[in-house]
Amino acid sequence: MINLLPKDTVFYDLFEKLAAHVVSTSEHLRRLARTYPDGAGEHIALIRQEEHDADELAHAALDRLDRTFITPFDREDIHMLVGGLDDIVDTIDALAKRFPLYHVQAIEPAFQRQADTLVHATVAVSEAVHRLRKSRKLSELSDKLIEIHRLENEGDDNNHAAVSKLFQGNDALYVMKWKEFYDLIESAIDGCEDVSNTLERIILKNG
Repeated sequence: MINLLPKDTVFYDLFEKLAAHVVSTSEHLRRLARTYPDGAGEHIALIRQEEHDADELAHAALDRLDRTFITPFDREDIHMLVGGLDDIVDTIDALAKRFPLYHVQAIEPAFQRQADTLVHATVAVSEAVHRLRKSRKLSELSDKLIEIHRLENEGDDNNHAAVSKLFQGNDALYVMKWKEFYDLIESAIDGCEDVSNTLERIILKNG
């Protein structure tokens, strides 16, 4: 049976804006990693602002979800998608705050590679989110979902190599600090795959 009641398309605007913040936040982190310590305070402040703006969008989306009778797809899936996107931004913000807190002197080259992987993953996530507005078949998102999964595997490989090298001849405090940085950036990359899984579930349920 065809549902003649209009569905609230403003949700798609909110998803896409939130995804844009995900990309922008990851790009600020990559610039921070590439130029550190030059301009570190500015990049950290920009990431903090992105996190604040993303939180406001997430709250707006969830408030609209509470007030809307007809939604584009299941409420649980909207909640998962919004939360997943916001979690990526939160993780990057938590990571960036630790650079001055832990008195980091220089950036590990492996972390810079992970920052590149994260940016590529967030761009793929954003492109997949933009397709959600019009796509009703999994095949219309599959290339982006496959790319996100590939980048998550790449992030795992980068992380294993970086941590292995970290434990070769470094003092315990240095290892502890950088192990946390690597764990956080891997968590952000994993968050991209979590969003990908949510998008796949949405398409399969509503196609």
